Amino acid sequence: MRKFLGTISLLLLVIFSFGQSTKTTIIKAGKLIDVESGTVLLNQMILVRNDSIIQVASKINIPKEATIIDLSKYTVLPGLIDCHTHITGQPGGDYYADIFRKTPVDVAVTAHIYAKKTLEAGFTSVRDLGSAGLVDIALRNAINNGDIPGPNIYAATVFIGSTGSHGDLNGFSPYLEFNAPKGLSGVANGVEGVRQQVRYNVKNGADVIKFGASAGVLSEEESVGAPQYTQEEMDAIVSEAKMWGRKTAAHAHGAEAIKMAVKAGVASVEHGSLLDAEGIQLMKAKGTYLVSDVYDDEYILSEYSKLGFPDKIINKEKMVGKLQRENFQKAVEAGVKIAFGTDAGVYPHGWNGKQFKWMTRFGLTPMAAIQSATINAADLIGIKEKTGSIKPGKKADIIAVVTNPIDDITILEQVQFVMKNGIVYKNN
Repeated sequence: MRKFLGTISLLLLVIFSFGQSTKTTIIKAGKLIDVESGTVLLNQMILVRNDSIIQVASKINIPKEATIIDLSKYTVLPGLIDCHTHITGQPGGDYYADIFRKTPVDVAVTAHIYAKKTLEAGFTSVRDLGSAGLVDIALRNAINNGDIPGPNIYAATVFIGSTGSHGDLNGFSPYLEFNAPKGLSGVANGVEGVRQQVRYNVKNGADVIKFGASAGVLSEEESVGAPQYTQEEMDAIVSEAKMWGRKTAAHAHGAEAIKMAVKAGVASVEHGSLLDAEGIQLMKAKGTYLVSDVYDDEYILSEYSKLGFPDKIINKEKMVGKLQRENFQKAVEAGVKIAFGTDAGVYPHGWNGKQFKWMTRFGLTPMAAIQSATINAADLIGIKEKTGSIKPGKKADIIAVVTNPIDDITILEQVQFVMKNGIVYKNN
């Protein structure tokens, strides 16, 4: 009987294998950025089979069935990774209408547009740090199922914040009540409360846990950087997430909140605007990544008054924008680990590449900036074995630009070729 079942199993495997087509692609790269060695290689060939990279070399025996993509006049590099997006939405023309008139259904209807723009901008993976109504999970799943185009999404679901915090709704009459379904507001207090919220997020598909260690800019609570959780609450969030196999990202502008979050064991500090010398040393000692959105200041100060944002929010940005960039530069000079993250959704999706210029202006070399959006970002998310460099065994996440971004980093704002998991989504 066992022999019979074994024969049937082998037969089914053979039938299944013959039913699966193998797609082979050869990419000819004029220049190839090897982000692991920090070098630019000339005249390379990349053998892709189905969704994976099989071989990278100066000469490859080209299989007769292979499709050849000639990028010999282009610079080829790994698909980019943005570690801080809000991919399901972006500001419309009315601040209050966005808050009070839109539902998660409205957000879901347009989310696929932003996902496509992000992918076509060369970002094959993103870590999405907060979305209304679990839309990020639905979007992630639809992309993974092949229903719509978009980057690989590593989603946080709802932002976890304390009552009255950056994650709550502030500045309105206490006689007005706004009720979200249990768990979906993300507001949680006390050690037991935050543990329950982490579990709720994990239950509903969270790949990463995002919480508000400090106050913020684009909300109506008074402070920018004051801590908004106790050390015990932050410790509980991180330990609970770790128990469920999830990393944590801390929204933290203020110096004290940053240090509290790092002591709790977060994988990354988001924004880091008021980071001080002690915080820099602590982050370096703990190996904590800094994900600093150093482009945002330009767009917020240029456009947010037109979008109806209150003056108190604009004034907060004026207070922290310059300091954020100065402290980012200090962190870079001190050797803090840097991962690329833009807060896209604060400005239009598809503009993610604009941040590279500002990262190099404030301390990173062009190669280091590219590494922050490839191998460093993959390491932070926990997907370094899958992506982040063009190496055999990794997913075929590959992009190309017309000139070498080491010479002109702004060319990454104009990606011409995008392949994700071996499928070409853009080829100009």
